[in-house]
Amino acid sequence: MTKSLRLGIAGLGTVGVGVIKIVQQNVALLSSRANTSVKVTAVCAQSRTKSRSVDISDYAWEDDPVKLAKRDDVDVYIELMGGEDDPAKASVEAAIAAGKHVVTANKALLAHHGHALACAAEDSGVSLRFEAAVAGGIPIIKALAEGLAGNKIQRIMGVMNGTCNYILTRMEHSGLTYSEIFEEANQLGFLEADPNLDVGGVDAAHKLVLLSAIAYGTQVNFDAAQLQGIGAISTDDITAAKDMGYRIKLLGLSQMTDQGLEQTMQPCLVPYHSPLGQLEGGTNMVVVEGDNAGQIVLCGAGAGEGPTASAVMSDVMDIARNISIPTFGIPAAQLTRAPAAQSTTPSAYYIRTSLRDAPGVLANTARALGDAGVSIDRLRQQNHEGDSAPLLIVTHPTKPSHIDRALSSIAATGETTNDPIALRIVEV
Repeated sequence: MTKSLRLGIAGLGTVGVGVIKIVQQNVALLSSRANTSVKVTAVCAQSRTKSRSVDISDYAWEDDPVKLAKRDDVDVYIELMGGEDDPAKASVEAAIAAGKHVVTANKALLAHHGHALACAAEDSGVSLRFEAAVAGGIPIIKALAEGLAGNKIQRIMGVMNGTCNYILTRMEHSGLTYSEIFEEANQLGFLEADPNLDVGGVDAAHKLVLLSAIAYGTQVNFDAAQLQGIGAISTDDITAAKDMGYRIKLLGLSQMTDQGLEQTMQPCLVPYHSPLGQLEGGTNMVVVEGDNAGQIVLCGAGAGEGPTASAVMSDVMDIARNISIPTFGIPAAQLTRAPAAQSTTPSAYYIRTSLRDAPGVLANTARALGDAGVSIDRLRQQNHEGDSAPLLIVTHPTKPSHIDRALSSIAATGETTNDPIALRIVEV
């Protein structure tokens, strides 16, 4: 057995405590699988005196994560603080400069600075690993970078934010409104300090762009992702989707096209009985389509102490076994900067709006759709509300640009009583 692998952990929240539990409880198992002992030597957090469910008295304490990252008795710096900038960024940079391997669960940091950090790590000859940053306990990073390395990836889809999936499924089963379930999720502690990171699609998009970088050999480009949150989804939308054989999910989708890299995170309708349609609560699912492997579906807990700590430890174990691959699957210097592409793939769309209840208004709406090149497949108008008539439309497959033009034309008629919304229907 070789010398021990010494861990320094910055951040003793849910995941940090989970990592310590694994190290403390599975000493013999980790040692036998890694052929070396794995132990924690030093930690760092905002409060030294906070009550925690693990004993940290045997570990050295640092108030400054940068100092922790530079310690001589730390071989692997585990960053679990979160946040796209300092102190997370400064401490990871310090660890790399000091020749330490880095394991992180910080998707925001990597979504904004991943390419620069990958270059620095590879120049220093150390590993930068982030299995826990995407989809919790699902080993999607390893699957893409290793298990599917012989495939040209054609498309990635997924539900990658458990909070949004919880809200949408609770709305369906309870009949409560978005605002009511949002408050429930907040009381349960499911939402980030900035809720828009969850319900605005930002957190999920951070994960999507990291997967895209591995799948297509491109530099991470979060600014090119197109985001739409779930705040406009109503219980009526959820009921109407179910009646048509669909469920609404905040769906990430990325694919390389002739125009460039398409990366979208938006509410979509997916078939009710598809794997994505059957997803409940806070569970995550990622679907990868490869030219040789076909469609691969990975499903599991997207967050939580055990699943996320398990993902952290999978990276630690690879380092202990001297398994080293580039951060994003190929050397960082070879990652290309793909142009951002708007989706041009024709899809059917679900459109909801409300019209003034007056003669000729519906005909004008249909004309606006037709002038934009959008053909109506199904239309439903019922449950009039005073002078307003709710309208639901399902289109035949059409290009997203046609839908955008149609929505602008409908709004320009001055005959709507709310802003029309359109949700893409994705067949999976």
